[in-house]
Amino acid sequence: MVMGDFRLVPLFDGYFGLDGGAMFGVVPKPLWEKTNPPDEYNRIRLALRPLLVVTPKERMLIDAGIGDKYDEKFAERYRVERTSTLLDTLKIAGFEPRDISMVILTHLHFDHCGGATKREGTRVLPTFPEARYIVQAVEWQEAIAPNRRSRASYLPENFLPIQESGQLELINGSCEIVPGVELIHTGGHTRGMQVVKINNGQDTVIFWSDMIPTRGHIPVPYIMGYDLFPLESMEQKEKLLNQAVIEGWISFLEHDPEAIAGKIHHENEKYRFEEINL
Repeated sequence: MVMGDFRLVPLFDGYFGLDGGAMFGVVPKPLWEKTNPPDEYNRIRLALRPLLVVTPKERMLIDAGIGDKYDEKFAERYRVERTSTLLDTLKIAGFEPRDISMVILTHLHFDHCGGATKREGTRVLPTFPEARYIVQAVEWQEAIAPNRRSRASYLPENFLPIQESGQLELINGSCEIVPGVELIHTGGHTRGMQVVKINNGQDTVIFWSDMIPTRGHIPVPYIMGYDLFPLESMEQKEKLLNQAVIEGWISFLEHDPEAIAGKIHHENEKYRFEEINL
């Protein structure tokens, strides 16, 4: 997708599965299973779709997928399916890991930053050796000292090597990281969660991360049971969703198993997702 001086390329790191009840929180199963049918273990299929953003001066990656450092037990538990990987699709787009100048991590859960590092023999190193890795400072603190509830989602091998290599860049709050690319600190899902808004002066794209992971999560109350601060999630989601509808933003959905991007409309008190071809 070309948007003025920006080129946006959705990448792919496979699929994985999470419990449907946890993904939809208090939303009754008969409602969410219409759009996200569960398997025999109640897991729903979720895509892993980082986004490559090429600007005149930067080659930016938003999130890094799940990676491949996991063991067989992890792959079984989370139903990991990887016939294609982040680096495969990056290569198809014409780039190598060393070409990436910036990696924006929306938060540090394993399905968003697992591919940020790689295993080389007995060592774990940053996957993108020339990149700055951008993380909210409060998210970093949560990840290195997780509580009992969040501990399973924060795996140190996914992010500590970034600090050890000197590539970690912590930010405090919302900011324009480069001209036209805004990081919006929303909190909600995690204390340091951020979404990414891209604007070229005419069109706007938003990368929702786990604020709206799938089409089934578009209604404001449809938030995840995983969200640590659910009321904050709803407040921030409603605010951004209203803007997206009014201004016609293009929405990228990181985890939807079928739809990559589209526009969200509000008609007759209901939201409607219009998928677009990239």
